[in-house]
Order: sequence, then structure tokens, then C-alpha cells
Amino acid sequence: MMQSMPIAQARKELNQLPDLFNAEPEASALAITRRGQPVLALMPWALYEGIAETLEVLGDQALSEALREGVRQIEAGDGETWQAP
Repeated sequence: MMQSMPIAQARKELNQLPDLFNAEPEASALAITRRGQPVLALMPWALYEGIAETLEVLGDQALSEALREGVRQIEAGDGETWQAP
């Protein structure tokens, strides 16, 4: 479940916010609110990188189609077994 924090509190506690994610691994993101409405999302860097990479892959039409084709092959049992050298 995403936690939330008022922007004024986030400003005061900015240096301690990374510790929040270390102390509570299930906290994937923190909604920063202004007047009760979310205006920012704060998340661990690894999560941000994963989201950015996923968006990059999904934004590449050829790569997305190749990925979908691979999934179809696996589901049909037509995939090839790969072994590391």
C-alpha cells in the first residue's frame, strides 16, 4: 500500500526519507501531497530504473512485438532451450 506524506513534512524530513524505504521494504513509493492531493511520487532508485526501462521497451514497437512473439512461442511450446556457455 502506498503511503502518503504532506509536502511540508517531506521537506522537513527529506534527508531521512531514504531510510523509510530501507525500514519498510513493502513501501514501494511515497505519495507527496499538497492540500491532500498527490502531486509527487517518491520511490527507490531501483524501482524508478525498472519502470523507466520497462517504458523504454514498451515504447519500442519492434522490441515489443519481438517480446510478444517470444511469449507466444513459449506458450505454444515452440521456444528453444537456451543454455549459458
